[in-house]
Amino acid sequence: MTLTLNHFTVRTLDLDATRDFYQRVLGLTVGPRPAFPFPGAWMYRGDHADIANAVVHLIGLDSRDPDGLKAYLGDRDAASLQGSGAVDHVAFFADGLAAMLAHLREQGVPVRERTVPDLGLHQLFLEDPNGVMVELNYPAAEKAALQA
Repeated sequence: MTLTLNHFTVRTLDLDATRDFYQRVLGLTVGPRPAFPFPGAWMYRGDHADIANAVVHLIGLDSRDPDGLKAYLGDRDAASLQGSGAVDHVAFFADGLAAMLAHLREQGVPVRERTVPDLGLHQLFLEDPNGVMVELNYPAAEKAALQA
């Protein structure tokens, strides 16, 4: 069996801020999304014609009309939506470490860095507006080049 990550979904009380984070910070774009009976957005990493590029699905909670979401995906207590819940973090492979670090500074996004020498990875950890931890993995050689 071959298994690859298709997408991850964030339920949010602030759809606009969450969509803005994934656009502004990670460079994803809003693309086509089915006509679900609840608010949301699908964030793409590339061509909108390829559904595999819809890597982040956002679900907006509408307290005035929660029935569509409840019927489709089930109910969740809004208090459980802060942070990552049972999921610790989501991770992406990336390149362009120097540009991303400059971008994060410019955007005022706090970041923690760590290098995993055994794996040859340099990691950035940041949180979206809902407290979901996002990990960006870069080749460790990119970090070494910045320190040279």
